[in-house]
Amino acid sequence: MVICGAAQTRAQAQEAVRVRITADRWTQHDERGYGAFIAAIGESGCRTVDACLKGPANPFRASDPPGVRFRADCADLPYFLRFYYAWKRGLPFSYVSEVSPRGRSRDIRYSAGNRVAERRDVLSGDNALAILNRLRDQISSATYRIHPELETPQNDLYSPVIAPKAIRPGTIIYDPNGHLAVVWKIETDGRLRYIDAHPDNSLTRGFYDQRFVRSRPGMGAGFKNWRPLRLVGAARRADGVLTGGHVVLSANADIPDFGLAQFYGTGPRPADSDWKSGGFTLNGAAMDWYDYARARMAGGSLHFDPLAEVRDMVVSNCADLGYRADAVNLALAAGLQNRAEPPRLPPNIYGTEGDWETYSTPSRDARLKTAFKEVRDAVERFMALWLARDSRLNYRGANLAGDMLAVYDRAASACSVGYVRSDGAPVRLSYEEARRRLFAMSFDPYQCVERRWGAAGAELASCPDGALKRRWYAAQQGLRNQIDRTYEARMDFTLGELEAGGPGTGPAQPPETDARGWLLAVINGAGVRSGAR
Repeated sequence: MVICGAAQTRAQAQEAVRVRITADRWTQHDERGYGAFIAAIGESGCRTVDACLKGPANPFRASDPPGVRFRADCADLPYFLRFYYAWKRGLPFSYVSEVSPRGRSRDIRYSAGNRVAERRDVLSGDNALAILNRLRDQISSATYRIHPELETPQNDLYSPVIAPKAIRPGTIIYDPNGHLAVVWKIETDGRLRYIDAHPDNSLTRGFYDQRFVRSRPGMGAGFKNWRPLRLVGAARRADGVLTGGHVVLSANADIPDFGLAQFYGTGPRPADSDWKSGGFTLNGAAMDWYDYARARMAGGSLHFDPLAEVRDMVVSNCADLGYRADAVNLALAAGLQNRAEPPRLPPNIYGTEGDWETYSTPSRDARLKTAFKEVRDAVERFMALWLARDSRLNYRGANLAGDMLAVYDRAASACSVGYVRSDGAPVRLSYEEARRRLFAMSFDPYQCVERRWGAAGAELASCPDGALKRRWYAAQQGLRNQIDRTYEARMDFTLGELEAGGPGTGPAQPPETDARGWLLAVINGAGVRSGAR
């Protein structure tokens, strides 16, 4: 009886992870449910993919088999969440299982563009956990690198118009520099909040901004929605489960909110080779892409609350510093700082594999530096709008520079990040101290924790790195100064090649990130006098 009972338990467990498709398509109700599922995860504050799916934000968590651990990186995350929801709701699912480059490419993740080579339909009876594992193996950022009009064989995703309801919780954002995110909230002012995952399984949050670059249409950058699909030719069993059949995806022409403006602009369509000439106009006003997208998502008008925006950017940067601390701690726990430096850097430090992919932080650091730079650029822009009496600025005070500085300081004072030195001594860094160290913080997981946090002087004395690692750290300064992630560039430098400098080793100086210093200069009369307009 015990053996029989154990067998029955195993059978029940196996049945619990079987896909059971009961609907032949996703309805608008299903899409809204998926959006609510994504929004709840975003709102929850969960910090790993596993914690997100095991936490209270996931209404399906009780039906998961015990002991399962959920893992996904940035490219996996959109597919991982979409299939998980489809599995739990009995909805059809199909995915691109292989892509190939359109032309020669060293790495299809950073090619000039890819095409769909193979697809796979998920059918009733398939093991859902095995599908999740396959998605991790078969999905990469290369999966998204497809021209928006390339449909044969069909892509899983399509390019939406830039409008409320078309861009929604669950919409994917593809950065052709090798990063993916999922929209989870649209603010009333048009700002988009996203979640994204990382090779260390952490899950982070941010606002859509210039960290997500535009690129030529063949690279497929930008916003993507899931293509409508139908399961056809399936037989319905007495219990309502649909078995067999195959999935058919809708063509672009049959999707009401399909659009190409994000690639070609709002005017006459330029040639692919001249895509940058396509501009953006809204209500008769020309604007750049980021302002256009935000204005469209805000319902057609663009307005800035400079105090709220400065506060939110500082808070977001603080969260990113915390996420970086988690990533560094994972590398330390894996003991990479105790290993010797490899004789060469990876072929490209931003996109590689193995321990470097999992534990290094060059991409994360570049995005963080870009975000700090954006605060500096934003305060200058808001001051220019105020001086020009621009109606887009929602501010009624008399001292914008002083008020932005006060908001900045309040948000920054609530932020600190800490680490433990190699000798066990704790260190706390304020927001401003972390900003000052941004370009000294090492992305290299083989270096000591002090180097990872840009320590100097007495704080650095506990670092056990020898002379060779110290040379590597010094030679990597140009790469730390670089905030543009050049995934297509050759970067497998030896130490000697880095020390010699030259193409690809990075700029001599970093960009300016000091928003506070700029505001102080304005307040002290080096530009705009307090209250003068």
